Amino acid sequence: MQTKSLTALLMMVALILSACEKEADTYPITGEQCGPDDPVQTLDATDCNIVPPGI
Repeated sequence: MQTKSLTALLMMVALILSACEKEADTYPITGEQCGPDDPVQTLDATDCNIVPPGI
């Protein structure tokens, strides 16, 4: 019985890992083509500074 459980677990792990895309040529949400001229290539963490309300 333990062998069947292990086999089922390994099959589920393989299925989940196969669903992960290693290299994408499009953005995941919009589906637009990625390219070297995209403006997001030059973004830095300081560009995403969020100021809390009330300050």
